[in-house]
Amino acid sequence: MNTERYLTKSRFKLALDCETKLYYTRKKKYADSSANDPFLESLAEGGFQVGELARLYHPGGVMINDRGYDKPLKLTNELLKQENVIIYEPAFLFENCFIRVDVLVKRGNRIDLIEVKAKSFGGADSMDFLKGNGNLDLGWKPYVYDVAFQKYVLMNAFPQFDVSSYLMLANKNVVASVDGLNQKFLIVRDKERNPAIQLCGDTSLEALGKEILIKIKIDDLVGRIFEGSDGDDPPSMLFHDYVQYLADYYARDEKIVTLLGAKCDKCEFKCSDDERTEGKKDGFRECWKAQAGFTNSDFSRPSVLSLWDFRRKDRMIQEGKYFMDQLTDDDIGESDPPLKGMSRTERQQIQKEKAISGDNEMHLLKEELKEEMQRWQYPLHFIDFETSAVAIPFYKGMHPYEGVAFQFSHHQVDEGGRITHAGEYINVDHGKFPNFDFIRRLRSELGKDEGSIFMYSYHENTYLNIIYRQLRTSNTADVPDRDELCEWIRQITTSSSSQAEEWDGDRKMIDLCDIVKKYYYDPYTNGSNSIKKVLPAVLNRSKYLQDKYSQPIYGTTTIPSKNFTNQIWIKKEGPIIKNPYDLLPPLFDNISEEELEKYITDPSLKEGGAAMMAYARMQFSEMTVPERENVIKGLLRYCELDTFAMVLIWEFFKQQC
Repeated sequence: MNTERYLTKSRFKLALDCETKLYYTRKKKYADSSANDPFLESLAEGGFQVGELARLYHPGGVMINDRGYDKPLKLTNELLKQENVIIYEPAFLFENCFIRVDVLVKRGNRIDLIEVKAKSFGGADSMDFLKGNGNLDLGWKPYVYDVAFQKYVLMNAFPQFDVSSYLMLANKNVVASVDGLNQKFLIVRDKERNPAIQLCGDTSLEALGKEILIKIKIDDLVGRIFEGSDGDDPPSMLFHDYVQYLADYYARDEKIVTLLGAKCDKCEFKCSDDERTEGKKDGFRECWKAQAGFTNSDFSRPSVLSLWDFRRKDRMIQEGKYFMDQLTDDDIGESDPPLKGMSRTERQQIQKEKAISGDNEMHLLKEELKEEMQRWQYPLHFIDFETSAVAIPFYKGMHPYEGVAFQFSHHQVDEGGRITHAGEYINVDHGKFPNFDFIRRLRSELGKDEGSIFMYSYHENTYLNIIYRQLRTSNTADVPDRDELCEWIRQITTSSSSQAEEWDGDRKMIDLCDIVKKYYYDPYTNGSNSIKKVLPAVLNRSKYLQDKYSQPIYGTTTIPSKNFTNQIWIKKEGPIIKNPYDLLPPLFDNISEEELEKYITDPSLKEGGAAMMAYARMQFSEMTVPERENVIKGLLRYCELDTFAMVLIWEFFKQQC
């Protein structure tokens, strides 16, 4: 047995999701998409900041920076000989389980084990981690089980200590009492280019203001987990047996067979075509070959995993119905038809039938769509927001994870069909709360007429509701136009369920994604309604769009643009139109490798998670002026393409109808 194949916190949490993943993780020969997911990277870097803040809330501790096993264990053992001590990142080993605790407080023989998470919490005590039936809420299960695993290791490694366990979380019930709190935790890169935190300015408890993290004691929940009484059904083995079961398999580097299910669709160990060509191994395929008897050709058959919004995937898979051609009408079920367009199950039936028959023609309800479009009022306005929500607020008076709208793009189409990139906004100032300037600029863009306003999915409506709440709680002396801005937001939105008030604006935004779902299905999208799937589908479908945009007319007097000049949007890879998002230039052109090494931003910016991360780094990282300028240009280009993509979808629908 390789004694250094220890079950750690991260590996234990991975096994809670799928035990088989223990075998694939940390092996270079297997593809792993989680290794370069910008949203996960954003969460991780937020975690670094929250972890540092938690240590400041427990001052006077000793940090164990050493990596590996032996030295951290030795240093921890030495420090624990002290009567009273606070240790950051102490190490503990029991049998083949190894943990590093975020913060440990020792007072005599009593130990507080504190796990810090960059997750928001709006409750008061451990009971708020439970559902109405008294069982542990599944959303909190990974976090509470993580603490249970740590307590199990620590209390067995040092049975002489009385261990209490805590979760420390971002407290949604408080607001920051100081400005620039986030900027005190500067993200830098260490010698290995890994993220690290550099504290800036005064970080005394007084300077940090009111605590925005809350520490919840969860020994009662951990006790229930140890007993196997945290859910309705008793577990197949008690917690300590389960931990050792996982640890033993991991130590022996043996695969645990886990039931196949809907969760497999999001498996991070799938190979892309390029990775498969490069010789990477595919954990997803290995599982389905071993358990379902799949051959290589089966992976090209239409799978139930790809069926849009199908809520019976687990049931079908357990019945051995892996492919769409095995599903009956009863399997999909019936639903009440919508007032307009396709119902959810009708859309699923269309997707299934086309996938089985090999019919690659789109399905478009032309008459219904035409009727819908005739109600739209010109000029048409297409808007897209880029937003951020971070654990440690940028500004005084903000809650943890309170939304910040830092950018928008606006395309306009007049009744004659003239397209213009009409406006944009981006906040680039350190420490400046942008939301009220943002809404003023948006109102100035859209408030000149009564034209229809389009968003894609519900994100823009959600953030306008957030800004509405922020305005309502602001002081009119500070925001003299507060009431006018609130009234305008009510006109163009629908109230969210969290609002105390209810409204349905006379000029409420039209969700173009909802239009797609109701009236259009294209096999090219494989069931997805994401704009990044729908856009290449309509471009590949429309000769009109191909002829028009294969010419360098975008960013000219024909179609004015604020960030592109003579841009050609139609380029082919063989017979397929290349996704325009892949045509966005890298952030850093003509930069030497030596200079690029100093930058902290990913040079690719093609989706919202990366945009959020790029903005956040401008706010709280060590960024040079050239890098900052390039990031701003990249954000403006990316957001402009989002609204132009909506225009292209509108053009496609107009041509079809």
